[in-house]
Amino acid sequence: MQARMSNPATILPDVLQPIQVLLKTTRQGGVPQKTLELVHLRVSQINGCSYCVDFGARSAKKAGETDERLFAVAAWRETPYFTDAERAALALAEAATRLADRPDPVSDEIWEEAARHYDEKGLAAIILMIATTNLFNRLNATTRQMAGQGW
Repeated sequence: MQARMSNPATILPDVLQPIQVLLKTTRQGGVPQKTLELVHLRVSQINGCSYCVDFGARSAKKAGETDERLFAVAAWRETPYFTDAERAALALAEAATRLADRPDPVSDEIWEEAARHYDEKGLAAIILMIATTNLFNRLNATTRQMAGQGW
């Protein structure tokens, strides 16, 4: 497979800097880096973005994530490797990514569980990570950016 075109964020370079600022600011929301990396990876898996799955797994490893947990992210509900807070973040990530799958995509139950573990600033960071990852996934999947290739 070959990329259809260069990544749109490199063609319109004024777009890239604000996205990078958004990511940097999201990482200052008080949520552990590993949790944000897991959220990024799970959203990218759902969206089938090979570039972001590859990049996300590598980034999570750099943040100290273990292979055992990385291998299990897609099946996080059925494994013992994740904390309750991480599970809440992953559930929120899945719900907010699959908005069209149900009438009430982010149920009160999912929201309340996330709010039990994260304050408003932490919730904002997780939601912004989900949204930014979905943006990257849509750019990369649409233009067929390849795993292992840089922008």
